[in-house]
Amino acid sequence: MTSPAVLSAELERVFGRCWLYLGHESEIREPGDYVRRSVGGRPVFVVRSARTGEIHAFHNTCTHRGAVVCRRERGNSKVFQCFYHAWSFDTDGKLVGVPDREAYGGGLDFDALGLAHVARLESYRGFLFLCYDPDAVDLRTYLGEAADYLDLVIDAAADGVEIITGTHEYGMDANWKLLVENSIDGYHAAPVHDTYFKYLAELGSEPRLTDSGRARDLGNGHAVVEGEAPWGRPTARWEPIFGEQTKDVIERIRADLTARHGAERARRMADTSRNLLIYPNLIVNDIMAVTVRTFMPTASDRTEITAWQLAPLNEHPDLRRRRLDSFLTFLGPGGFATPDDIEALESCQQGFASGGVEWNDISRGMARDAQLTDEEQMRAFWRQWSRQVERRGAPVGAR
Repeated sequence: MTSPAVLSAELERVFGRCWLYLGHESEIREPGDYVRRSVGGRPVFVVRSARTGEIHAFHNTCTHRGAVVCRRERGNSKVFQCFYHAWSFDTDGKLVGVPDREAYGGGLDFDALGLAHVARLESYRGFLFLCYDPDAVDLRTYLGEAADYLDLVIDAAADGVEIITGTHEYGMDANWKLLVENSIDGYHAAPVHDTYFKYLAELGSEPRLTDSGRARDLGNGHAVVEGEAPWGRPTARWEPIFGEQTKDVIERIRADLTARHGAERARRMADTSRNLLIYPNLIVNDIMAVTVRTFMPTASDRTEITAWQLAPLNEHPDLRRRRLDSFLTFLGPGGFATPDDIEALESCQQGFASGGVEWNDISRGMARDAQLTDEEQMRAFWRQWSRQVERRGAPVGAR
């Protein structure tokens, strides 16, 4: 948790080899749309070709002298011009502009100096992932059983899903692996987030925290905790704080879910919450709203975090407002849950710095079938981490 040498190995063997979440296709709907991201600690950008509509992911590096080319977070453009010497590239990465080109006297192959594509770019039902390892397995193989849980989110929306414009960006003074554990930890919810549950009760909600549910190892380091939702869900679980005007709307959504997916799958979509880890650093919180969150270490004791809200296309305005309120008031950096979690994890980091403890204990539930508050899901993460960082065996999707 404190070793720079361990972090160096993680950057090479984990983030340099695994499939990493880049963004969602809904963020670049139109030709020329782009977003800039830092993925695995490297600057990249993804753009929809103005010519063909194909999606490209490029290293955000000018092939002339290495400067960052795309300097805005998002937008629409036909050309990306490096501010340093004004070399320009189109949305297919081709070098299309070089001031005073004649000065090179024909000695430079400009056709070979287009933007460098990221080694691998693939989409799973609109979720875009990249990988810096050209020899990695395909994305669908890498996702394995984790894809089934993405399907639950996507299939619950009749018209598809979209990332809502607006981003949470914040950081914590703690190791990134602590946030992995916390994000799929059902054990801490009652003591750490007590204030939030009291807040819901004051609003007229009656959150019901139970141990019912399960923790699952999904293979390849992916894992999930899933249980009966203690709160309302705009997917199709009504409660009074949603307002009477939404009751009929949610009943119609639920009836549609049942018609499309059958009673049991519809019940699971509507009435259960789940926190999904897609190894190594993507969390999909399908709880009172659907939050897509990534995080990246910048030091052994510092982590930068980014989160977006995912929602059904054409969602009823009242349900969209409730969803965004939850995104802000629970999982936002100024909400009820996130400051609690960061305080806990920074406290852990401070404790590790003392040198008395080096590892977390994650043995809870080893003597029984894994329940919601157990830690099998964390062991799944650490097994894959050990394969890669300590090179114990041959992991899927990485060398």
